Amino acid sequence: MENLFSNFYVKGTALFMLCVMAVAAVGYILGRITIKGVNLGTGGVFIIALVFGVFLYTPLCNALAPTVSVGETAVAYEQMLDKFLSVLENLGLVLFVTSVGFIAGPKFFSNLKKNFTSYILLGLIIIVAGALATVGCIYVGRLFKPEDMGNAEFTAMLVGILSGALTSTPAFSAAKDTVDPEFMNAVSVGHAIAYLFGVIGVVLFVQLIPKFLKADMAEERKKITAVAAADEKKYTGKLLHMDEFGFMPFALAAVIGVLLGSIKIGNFSLTTTGGCLLTALIFGHFSRIGKISIMPEASTLKVFREFGLMLFLIGAGVSGGAEFVAYFEAVYFLYGVVITIIPMLIGFLFAKYVLKLPLLNNLGSITGGMTSTPALGTLIGVSKTEDVASAYAATYPFALIAVVIASQLIIILFS
Repeated sequence: MENLFSNFYVKGTALFMLCVMAVAAVGYILGRITIKGVNLGTGGVFIIALVFGVFLYTPLCNALAPTVSVGETAVAYEQMLDKFLSVLENLGLVLFVTSVGFIAGPKFFSNLKKNFTSYILLGLIIIVAGALATVGCIYVGRLFKPEDMGNAEFTAMLVGILSGALTSTPAFSAAKDTVDPEFMNAVSVGHAIAYLFGVIGVVLFVQLIPKFLKADMAEERKKITAVAAADEKKYTGKLLHMDEFGFMPFALAAVIGVLLGSIKIGNFSLTTTGGCLLTALIFGHFSRIGKISIMPEASTLKVFREFGLMLFLIGAGVSGGAEFVAYFEAVYFLYGVVITIIPMLIGFLFAKYVLKLPLLNNLGSITGGMTSTPALGTLIGVSKTEDVASAYAATYPFALIAVVIASQLIIILFS
């Protein structure tokens, strides 16, 4: 029986891996389709992953997932595929965020020093705007919600929508920890429904804004790359590289980041994203320990960044697509659209007219304030400079803390 199960597992996993690669291939083709200068880029992978999740994931699981008994344990193949998707998503996240941290590291601290107040204010403005939009939806929605749904459950649903609209796993986790246990499913449903537009909305926003403003991207690149170029560490001596591509320092930063992100204080933690980002920023800033290099090759970082983003979008897209179908309701999706768009617009206008940030600093900060990993990948492609990652990395921590606190306060005050 164990041999039968082993063969079944290997063949089924191989088929699913084939599906993953097919999603990636078709997704990149879709992402290349350009209409009036706008395309989905790597976001095309997310769309195809969602379509796969909506139409093909459950039939595939049903075809591959007869319950197989091994000893006294019944193992459903669908559960294995769910875990596989989770591993895919988390591995992609680690690769992408760690790469971003290394890339942003050399200029991060000087950029932060120059725009520290602006980044704090913008991160807070975006999250406060999102929280107020959520509160507004709660008040309006209570007039039309189903009669059998209480205020506490409806609030839990809207806070889940907030976390999905901002694609924020920490807010999602904090909301589930704060609500009454019987309403945890409402948080999950709201998150799943809003997550789709939470990804696509920001991806399109960072592409459309430069088009609407008719921005000279070459000039905008000069503005952002001019920020504290002298801060980059230059070492004229001979460095010892642990391996040709820099895999060792990359792996070390990722391990430390995951461990750091797992430390929890109350309901708050940096999470894998925050831990890996912070660790890689520090590694990238110092770039060496004595004569030992702790900076991966630029080519390694670019490959890991794109490959990680692809894996993350496939893992999140397939599982999100399956949940989206199961729980979709148009009115909740509309709430998610509102809660995604309002913070972006307010944040962008505040950064442009009050903080006077250059366009790419502005948009990079928006991706950080919206805690949007996919949008940062798109913005790097649109701007054709890695320096936007510094603005993302500077705004992200403040937004991360603020959205966790905001989610908990809404539940406490409006349940």
